[in-house]
Amino acid sequence: MNHIADASTLPVTWWKSSASGAQSDCVEFGIVNVATVAVRDSKAPTGPALLLDRASLAGLVDGIKSGAL
Repeated sequence: MNHIADASTLPVTWWKSSASGAQSDCVEFGIVNVATVAVRDSKAPTGPALLLDRASLAGLVDGIKSGAL
């Protein structure tokens, strides 16, 4: 897992998670390339973003869904 300090510098189109809440607690995703997905807080578009390979992102989502995280 890597990160970038300013997510707005990534050449991606961001979209919100379907599970994002109505009270600005939104997670956004952007496809960096075929192997990497960026994840950021929608309230901080110039803040950091995590850069995850697809397997790590799938593990993160699975962990959240199962309640392990």
